[in-house]
Amino acid sequence: MAVLPILKWPDPRLSQRCEPVDDIGAQAGLIADMFETMYAAPGRGLAAPQVGVMSRLFVMDVTWKEGERSPMVMINPVIMAAERVPVVMDEGCLSIPGIMVPVERPVAVTVQWTSETGEIHMADFDGFEARCIQHEFDHLNGTVTLDRVAPELRAELEAQYAEGA
Repeated sequence: MAVLPILKWPDPRLSQRCEPVDDIGAQAGLIADMFETMYAAPGRGLAAPQVGVMSRLFVMDVTWKEGERSPMVMINPVIMAAERVPVVMDEGCLSIPGIMVPVERPVAVTVQWTSETGEIHMADFDGFEARCIQHEFDHLNGTVTLDRVAPELRAELEAQYAEGA
């Protein structure tokens, strides 16, 4: 396993839509490296485009910072349904370090995905887990947190990010 370099915004790859994964079995090394990278960062989720791989997969573990690991891999995920009640929360991103962005997202989602073993799953997620899934899913579509705020706030956040870079 290896810790991979994480792309930093405004790398143009972070604005590109990813391609579906065809050969799931060939992703084992990448998945192991992505978990290693995510834990070292330290983050709770990491999408393939954040390490320069333009494939529709991400890893996440929303509980490890509290002591118990719950690693999950989602390959070719599809958000099937979303709760109509949105909630605004500040989100950080490993590709835009040092910036917290207030993002409005549905509080719950239903997701279908393929696991690293090739099994198809569907489940409901809520709370922080749903937020993390939506954040990583955005990366697969070339969307970053800055794309989810009004232009005035985005300009302020971009200036703040530029000062810290």
